[in-house]
Amino acid sequence: QVQLVESGGGLVQPGGSLRLSCAASGSIFDYFAMGWYRQPPGKQRELVATITNGGRTNYADSVKGRYTISRDNAKNTMYLQMNSLKPEDTAVYYCTGRLGSVGYWGQGTQVTVSS
Repeated sequence: QVQLVESGGGLVQPGGSLRLSCAASGSIFDYFAMGWYRQPPGKQRELVATITNGGRTNYADSVKGRYTISRDNAKNTMYLQMNSLKPEDTAVYYCTGRLGSVGYWGQGTQVTVSS
């Protein structure tokens, strides 16, 4: 089965940057539509960004202009570059992938933005 593993989270000061990675097992990564969700403490999970197989991207208004989603199909890896981080960006970030009607989720990586 397909597995997704997030990495790159950690503690960063406001205004700083982090780059999250999502590594996918298997050999069909290039066919997946991919995305990042996040769940702030005490809040519901929310969609952050998506990227299709063709490279079309979409962002939540709260992160647009600060985050960049990308993918490297040769490495079976998706990335989320996060710049100008704010305390409200603090959350567990989840990688998700979809192939047709079948979806997959990673276990999440913690991002904490604090002084």
